[in-house]
Amino acid sequence: MNSPILPGHPHFSYRDNALFAEDVRVSELARSHGTPLFVYSKAAMLSALASYQRGFAGRDAQICYAMKANSSLAVLQVFARAGCGFDIVSSGELERVQAAGGDVKKVIFSGVGKTRAEMRQALLAGIGCFNVESEAELDVLSQEALALKLRAPVSIRVNPNVDPKTHPYISTGLKGNKFGVAHEDALRIYQHAASLAGLQVVGIDCHIGSQITEVTPYLDAMDRVLDLVAAIEAAGITLAHIDFGGGLGINYNNDTPPEAEVLWRQLLEKLDARGYGGKKLMIEPGRSLVGNAGICVSEVLYLKPGEQKNFCIIDAAMNDLPRPAMYQAFHAIVPVSLAPSQVETTPYDVVGPVCESGDWIGHDRNLNVAAGDYLAVMSAGAYCMSMSSNYNTRGRAAELLVEGDSAQLIRARESAADTFRDEVLLP
Repeated sequence: MNSPILPGHPHFSYRDNALFAEDVRVSELARSHGTPLFVYSKAAMLSALASYQRGFAGRDAQICYAMKANSSLAVLQVFARAGCGFDIVSSGELERVQAAGGDVKKVIFSGVGKTRAEMRQALLAGIGCFNVESEAELDVLSQEALALKLRAPVSIRVNPNVDPKTHPYISTGLKGNKFGVAHEDALRIYQHAASLAGLQVVGIDCHIGSQITEVTPYLDAMDRVLDLVAAIEAAGITLAHIDFGGGLGINYNNDTPPEAEVLWRQLLEKLDARGYGGKKLMIEPGRSLVGNAGICVSEVLYLKPGEQKNFCIIDAAMNDLPRPAMYQAFHAIVPVSLAPSQVETTPYDVVGPVCESGDWIGHDRNLNVAAGDYLAVMSAGAYCMSMSSNYNTRGRAAELLVEGDSAQLIRARESAADTFRDEVLLP
């Protein structure tokens, strides 16, 4: 008997009370590869991408995966082979794109603090565009390009001062955020960019935040950006593309973000109505492509009852799943094997073994578990492995990519020796 598909996770489901990733039994993966263990569904990634592709059907558009969400090489390969470019924020990410066989001409380099060395590396690689985030960066980039006898293709990230209605740590488009240039300064800064011999102005960029679940902030931001496009082009500066960033949310906890194709249908209607439907479009989705494509499987180590709280201590921790500690984020936590429905549950705080009070994965979760059981932390495909650490000298988890009824190891589990391999003892 098959149980209902988990909300927001169509490629993870229960069959005869056992959790499956596509057609692979998750408990067998945990027993074979150990825990903590990240398990990704290739079909889930491609399904999420397909929603964007349908939304842009018939348009001149380039989807650039924002790889900070999950930069594992095999994940990058999935998107490169599907025709995606990449949004990077460091030279290390550029090297990952190259290692995964991505097309560097489809790379957009974002970020507020690019170094001169990173600029030179990206210029020599021949990336598609730099998203520049300050006037000072324009000057430095022009200098570096001229020194290499090149011209750097640039768009300028404009801060539209639109509230994305998300967590303040992942809001990027308000006046108080560090990203982009102020809307009211943008025209002057574009004119300055156009005067620099080492730069070629090719577009305009906007990104207002992450885990956005409403359409209105996108529509407001588009209006603000298109007002600027009109002013910039009236000043004689042609913009070949408009980059609307990413930020579309996923279902973590009964969230209801629009489907990508539904969102872009509305945005394209506005774009057409404003007379800019013929422009090339660039977007940079990250979380919405991989977030619900991954789970983290963990073993229950101990149950620790208390007067005020009951604790379920698992072997995954804040170094594996940093979002709860960093953002107070919610992840659904489900059993890998379902107990009979009539069995009573107990409220637990699900916590890890790291020596920090902030090492929690979920508060007040009703579970029926015993030591040795496996739990799956859902929606773990984005900003988990890419933000993981070796705190407490904990090796990073193994990763598997599932395709149909097969699973491939795409990252081996780190040993303790791996974590201090590059350190040097005193003589």
